[in-house]
Amino acid sequence: MSKSFHVAVAGATGAVGLEMLQCLEQRGFPVRDLSPLASARSAGKSLPFNGGEAKVRELTPESFKGVDIALFSAGSGISKDFAKYAVEAGAVVIDNSSAFRMDGDVPLVVPEINPDDALAHKGIIANPNCTTIVTLMGLNPLHREFGVRHVIASSYQAVSGSGAQGIIELETQVGAITRGEPIEAKVYSRQIAFNVIPQIDVFTDNGYTKEEMKMQFEGAKILHHPGFRASVTCVRVPVYRSHSVAVTAQFEREPDVARAREVINAAPGVQVVDDPANLVYPTPLDTTNRDDCLVGRIRRDVVLENALSFWVVGDQVRKGAALNAVQIAELFID
Repeated sequence: MSKSFHVAVAGATGAVGLEMLQCLEQRGFPVRDLSPLASARSAGKSLPFNGGEAKVRELTPESFKGVDIALFSAGSGISKDFAKYAVEAGAVVIDNSSAFRMDGDVPLVVPEINPDDALAHKGIIANPNCTTIVTLMGLNPLHREFGVRHVIASSYQAVSGSGAQGIIELETQVGAITRGEPIEAKVYSRQIAFNVIPQIDVFTDNGYTKEEMKMQFEGAKILHHPGFRASVTCVRVPVYRSHSVAVTAQFEREPDVARAREVINAAPGVQVVDDPANLVYPTPLDTTNRDDCLVGRIRRDVVLENALSFWVVGDQVRKGAALNAVQIAELFID
């Protein structure tokens, strides 16, 4: 590939697609040509980019002629239908959906953790699930130092993880409550305003949801750790943006809290924000629109041997999706 790129963004008008355009621009990615792609109803719209405007075109099998990198964020169905056309046209596909994550021929990549996997691609590279990314950003430095065995985690996931309709539902319900009007739940199975819902995605036969099992399956693949296990409860909370995860991790070697802080702070893309005596710890608002994930509440677990508990927060639209995809694309600049 050349040092500048023809980049296509499939799903360019969605929340993650728009964030991808922002990340490309803000990080100075060498875009020679930009092809924003979306559904027929969005074709013709103009999107701001690099001081100008880029017209949205309808996504078709012919959309990828001359494209070097195709960022996909239009859902797994679109990815399954159209990624092959991008690969056939010679593009590297970086897909944000779940379509290819567990395909043995498709690298599943967090650039701060396993960048070399991306370079062994066969045309498609997958972005992990947003909660997996946020969790592993805090866990991976500890894994390298102490050797993780398994984790028990609870996620607190923002409504923007459900797309724009999740945000609208929260706003609408809050407004209705303040006006004393009836509540209507469409996106979620229960009222989300002033409530939490312990279900994200559909339940599987083992009682966990598909979202909850992603942490184990994807974590094992990214960490190259077949024995990795994760027991996770995923909870939707009335927060607009940024996911939080409470993690208890058991390790092969005895962990040290001070050393844990050191190795996390030394890792790229993650920072320790941890001074409970002065009420210093990360919250979703602290990471919104920020690149780095933040880790706090680091402490020795009082139940399990060789275990630490910690709290990690990250913007799931940015690092959990758009930024991670652009960082994967950046691996091909040099």
